[in-house]
Amino acid sequence: MTAGIAYADVEVGTELPAASFPVTRATLVRYAGASGDFNPIHWNERFAREVGLPDVIAHGMFTMAEAVRVVTDWAGDPAAVVEYGVRFTKPVVVPDDDTGALIEVTGKVAARLDDEARTVRVDLTARSAGQKVLGMARAIVRLA
Repeated sequence: MTAGIAYADVEVGTELPAASFPVTRATLVRYAGASGDFNPIHWNERFAREVGLPDVIAHGMFTMAEAVRVVTDWAGDPAAVVEYGVRFTKPVVVPDDDTGALIEVTGKVAARLDDEARTVRVDLTARSAGQKVLGMARAIVRLA
């Protein structure tokens, strides 16, 4: 597969379609099983509070993965992302109810990097409960 977006059609400032990703305690249990990360801060409310957290929090790598889905969905090919990095700024707190939390992600083409390689830098903003949960979230994407 290759990216479905043509480099020639993308300008700095191009906004990617925003997306929202729900997170429940069940989501965290499934992610823990898949990743092998069974740290109790991700499933045990008592333990999370004992170590100073407000409640159970989502795995950082899970939050990071959900955010980059905005880029992979836009590009049309996960392999189009050639580099991706973030800083974790706030945890995604996941209450023990039927609603859980919501990760809301927006993205924008911040720079055209290399005409020959057809790469752009996409900057992402990820929020949960009104707080920015990822900082410096940037992906380098190779377009068609």
